[in-house]
Amino acid sequence: MIRVVIADDHHLVRHGIRALLEKEKDIQVVGEAADGREAIKLVERLLPDVVLMDVAMPGLNGIESMKRIRALDVKTRIVALSMYSDESLVREALRNGVNGYLTKRALTEELLLAVHAAIRGETYLSPEVSDYVLEQPLESKVASPETPQYDLLTSREREVMQLIAEGNTNILIAEKLGISEKTVEKHRSSLMSKLKVHDVVSLVRIAIRQKLIFLDSN
Repeated sequence: MIRVVIADDHHLVRHGIRALLEKEKDIQVVGEAADGREAIKLVERLLPDVVLMDVAMPGLNGIESMKRIRALDVKTRIVALSMYSDESLVREALRNGVNGYLTKRALTEELLLAVHAAIRGETYLSPEVSDYVLEQPLESKVASPETPQYDLLTSREREVMQLIAEGNTNILIAEKLGISEKTVEKHRSSLMSKLKVHDVVSLVRIAIRQKLIFLDSN
């Protein structure tokens, strides 16, 4: 039996995917998460075989969540789900060890193929994104000429950056992350120093370019 966790910030999407998967005799949905942090906790507690991970989630996006799941050194496979098919996002997901990348326009059959491929240790890509990998080696990462300093940020700084860009105050960020407001301010100062920006508007622009947030978020 393949044990699956579904991570997506939309209840109807999670419900729909669960309904599709539970029609299969060899698949069991063992948990649902509405954001990245919740998904990580479920992986730690349930040790599922596969996580279906939405890329664009509030608080902690799918890419950063993938990094943290990989750091857990668990055998859980990750299949990315997204409304977005742009090359930079696909490559970033693949560089962070996903076993599949599906757009939300994918057919049910593709979803099942991706889950079973992940279990076999293979990578399944939606046809509309597979050409990116075939045309150019995955290792050929080119830093953004506009914000090369972004790679200097720690995982926590990126998380704080996303929360700031989503409009959260230091107090709200502290509550969500379980840290002090003073620590949030330190992270804010550090990431703005590394990115060489001095206002939230500039920070939001970088967050959009780096796919931490989406203007038309799913």
